[in-house]
Amino acid sequence: MKVILKKTVDRLGEPGDVVNVKPGYARNYLLPQDLAYEASAANIRRLEEEQARAEDRAKRDYLEARRRSAQLEGTVLSFKARAGEEGRLFGSVTNADVADRANETGLDFALDRRQVAMEEPLKAIGVYKVPIRLHSEVTVEIEVRVERAEGN
Repeated sequence: MKVILKKTVDRLGEPGDVVNVKPGYARNYLLPQDLAYEASAANIRRLEEEQARAEDRAKRDYLEARRRSAQLEGTVLSFKARAGEEGRLFGSVTNADVADRANETGLDFALDRRQVAMEEPLKAIGVYKVPIRLHSEVTVEIEVRVERAEGN
């Protein structure tokens, strides 16, 4: 019996896979657990349409991420922070700070703090390259300058 998987099933397949299983397994486990549905001609056609829509959506998302990366290219963000004698900050510059400052530069989209892929907050004065992950395949680096605030 052919079924189309709705969810991942161990040693059987991923969502959207058309698999051939024994009728009892499908009737007694896969269908009642809502893990699969019968692979009729109409359901296969619907699956193909869903996959085509998902492909189009993925392509649009990728192209949008490329457009956004072009807008971020060459961006330089400056932060003034209080620091000690050795250049260590009394605090840090976090990914949320970077996202907020980038959004203030007049981007036509909102940069989320989760897209700022800093390993750890910046805790010293200096110039850093900070990766911005806009899509699984699109990452752009922006320059972040952390400078000593006046009056230190």
